Amino acid sequence: MTISPSSSAQAARENVARQLRDLRKNAGLTVNELASECGWHHAKTSRIENARTPPSPTDIRLWCRATGATDQAADLIAASQHAESLYREWRQRVRTGLSKLQDSYVELYRSTGLLRVYSPVLVPGLLQTEGYARALLSMSARFHGVPDDAAEAATARVQRSQVIHEPGHRFVFLIEEAVLYYRLGDAEAMAAQLGYLLTAGALPQVSFGIIPTATRERVMWPQETFNVHDETLAAVELVSAEVNVTQPSEIALYIKAFEQLRTMAVYGADARALIVRAIDALR
Repeated sequence: MTISPSSSAQAARENVARQLRDLRKNAGLTVNELASECGWHHAKTSRIENARTPPSPTDIRLWCRATGATDQAADLIAASQHAESLYREWRQRVRTGLSKLQDSYVELYRSTGLLRVYSPVLVPGLLQTEGYARALLSMSARFHGVPDDAAEAATARVQRSQVIHEPGHRFVFLIEEAVLYYRLGDAEAMAAQLGYLLTAGALPQVSFGIIPTATRERVMWPQETFNVHDETLAAVELVSAEVNVTQPSEIALYIKAFEQLRTMAVYGADARALIVRAIDALR
């Protein structure tokens, strides 16, 4: 990750500026020489390198061509274009209520052909039942100090989840076994949630895997919660924000991590056995 949890949009711009400056230096070019190669005033080079002026896609292409790094242009353009959206504070997003936040994701899910979801601590949102979602969203509202419309938001989340029944989509969900034991809501709500996982995991368009706690030798350590939409966006959930990763090389890292995590999971009857064991533990 190039963006830390405490980063801002300015930090994202500075990261792009730093990479461009490194390209110039590694190519052995001075500020004036780079400007001459690109056909602009040397002051523009300085402004870009000091993150005072955001480079346009054309600027970046010219810069990469002048420094012999045309293969890096796509990543740098993506990083620059999305600097303002890489880091979004949760409080800004939930200010109008948790229910509207659920609705804001609908089009994203509907435009995604293949959704990969890894969750080490919670049942993924698209698989949550209303009781489980209500307990989780109410807790989130209290934590962030925003209006608690958890009941309405939970209904919206369940309605949003109908996308898993729509044609043209594939979903691959991975959770750690511990998720089955982190109790949200009362025992009845948790039992209903676990019971639904038995059903959802059997849907033809859904692959549902559980990484057992007793896995003898992990090939990948537990990660933060993240979703990968096709190969165009990786959304990472943090305590204070959602980080949207759009650089192709970074998205590839998340896909690589997901596939390694996937090799440790159990599916089908083995996964159902773990869920049944967790249901029995509620009694």
